Amino acid sequence: MTFQEQIQQGIPNILPQPKPYDLEINHAPKRKEILSADEKKLALRNALRYFEPKHHTELIKEFLEELETYGRIYMYRFRPDYKMYARPISEYPGKCEQAKAIMLMIQNNLDYAVAQHPHELITYGGNGAVFSNWAQYLLTMQYLSEMTEEQTLTMYSGHPMGLFPSHKEAPRVVVTNGMVIPNYSKPDDWEKMNALGVSQYGQMTAGSYMYIGPQGIVHGTTITVLNGFRKIKKSTSGGLFVTSGLGGMSGAQPKAGNIAGCITVCAEVNPKITHIRHSQGWINEVFEKIDELVARVTLAKANKETVSIAYLGNVVDIWERFDQENIHIDLGSDQTSLHNPWAGGYYPTGISFEEANEMMANNPELFKERVQETLRRHTAAINKHTAKGTYFFDYGNAFLLEASRAGADVMAKNGIDFKYPSYVQDIMGPMCFDYGFGPFRWVCASGKPEDLAKTDAIACQVLEEMMQNSPDEIKQQMQDNITWIKGAQENKLVVGSQARILYADAEGRIKIAEAFNQAIAKGKIETVVLGRDHHDVSGTDSPYRETSNIYDGSRFTADMAIQNVIGDSFRGATWVSIHNGGGVGWGEVINGGFGMVLDGTKEASRRLESMLFWDVNNGISRRSWARNDNAIFAIKRAMQTQPLLKITIPNIVEDKLLDY
Repeated sequence: MTFQEQIQQGIPNILPQPKPYDLEINHAPKRKEILSADEKKLALRNALRYFEPKHHTELIKEFLEELETYGRIYMYRFRPDYKMYARPISEYPGKCEQAKAIMLMIQNNLDYAVAQHPHELITYGGNGAVFSNWAQYLLTMQYLSEMTEEQTLTMYSGHPMGLFPSHKEAPRVVVTNGMVIPNYSKPDDWEKMNALGVSQYGQMTAGSYMYIGPQGIVHGTTITVLNGFRKIKKSTSGGLFVTSGLGGMSGAQPKAGNIAGCITVCAEVNPKITHIRHSQGWINEVFEKIDELVARVTLAKANKETVSIAYLGNVVDIWERFDQENIHIDLGSDQTSLHNPWAGGYYPTGISFEEANEMMANNPELFKERVQETLRRHTAAINKHTAKGTYFFDYGNAFLLEASRAGADVMAKNGIDFKYPSYVQDIMGPMCFDYGFGPFRWVCASGKPEDLAKTDAIACQVLEEMMQNSPDEIKQQMQDNITWIKGAQENKLVVGSQARILYADAEGRIKIAEAFNQAIAKGKIETVVLGRDHHDVSGTDSPYRETSNIYDGSRFTADMAIQNVIGDSFRGATWVSIHNGGGVGWGEVINGGFGMVLDGTKEASRRLESMLFWDVNNGISRRSWARNDNAIFAIKRAMQTQPLLKITIPNIVEDKLLDY
């Protein structure tokens, strides 16, 4: 069968042969035993409903074995034989260009060069899934190949509920992930629902088909590192940035450090992913012995090198040993998946990676104790460095939250706040989000590198023209992005699809998107897919990350994210998504995203202007109402450019009136 025929077939009528477990692939860890005997039967019933009864006798034994061996039913047998990657849009079967673009994006998320655990359909973060099993993938791709512009596909946590009649202006796909009742959002609730096959953790851009590999986080991390060094008024040259994690998102940190021009030391306990990042060129050097690492970092600091170094081991070793050796750390953070601390997101010190994985599955209570003990040691070592002048920030991965739950010394004197800021509080919030700058991205659906080069040039020209008349408040933002886009080709940031990202405000996004659409109309480039990270101005309500610099008491509300995705859906998005979880953990955040296909038509121009303006200014208005000065400036500026925009501006109360 051809690739197109396999897509159109969906779930095959004749069972494919079982596939061997590929030991060369980076697999998800075994999930802990959480289902009762009756619940295991329910999980099997749920899995088998995808298949005709004639296949149940054969499949039930196999699915039970998967459930008991891995803690989940992945349906490995149904993993496609064809190579998984983002093909040129012309190679996908279908009746609708928008549906073909979504198929392209789904396959990009599952590309072996992009996905963290591709055989388990997990893109990043240890549990950020595109689907829960391979039957869902096959059925979704089949539906997309049949879809017309008068239908919308409804996705329930990886399950394609079906194609429903709609209309041309409606989103082609509406995605929800993990939208469970609030009182059932504890980690064990997710473990159980995921094992039953009824809910999944979509992370941010994994379950919304908008992940573009580590490039997205490279850009955000580059901006964070640059602004972090600006904050401490120190040059990046010879500066030392220490962090941990080399997975799907965190793996971008060493590359970002190189672009920023500092020394980056990043710890990772997983040998496989460490060597993958090294082979990809995202890390310059790898060390397994702490003595050799100390000597290498000392030399790098003396020579003011720009170098990225991976330490294959626990990050606690680095913090403790660098303290003993009096090696000064300028910036410190952590990007392990602490939203998922008991299932592979963070590993205890003192035992091997293999021993930890075995303990995680077979003795989860002891594993939890060891993780919390490690968090206390980790924090104690950080505290010693910050007493010497290190600037430490939480990278929004729930590090401080889980450390506090472990009883670590991370609380401020008031007993309410953390003693260290979130990077959003200190850097991204006031410097980026309040002004409307966030991670705008695009994918060249042709798959042609020359199309990407042309879009880079178009975006750069737009930004340079805009900067000439930009207010002083955002000139640094504009320049950082011009520098970024000019170096994009040189830094070889593409992994998977021909994609790019930069930080832009609403005006920049609209002008860049319109320039793309005009270029498509003139035949200079082919179809382009627009999107963004959920980690943006409006997309995410996350009290310890995206909305951590909201101080009016509303940071635990999720009106903004819900309004965002509803507003995007009727203003022209091709697909929309809303998730529970993402970045900081199940039950800790609500986040939404979109995708938009540009095809060179007047309709696309109308949609992009309407939707992108709302997508950004929804968040700026919320941040303005929270009395954030930079957001008040930004929303007033937006009202000057768009007469139909009228936002409620807060009145400021004098502090002395509250001294009663």
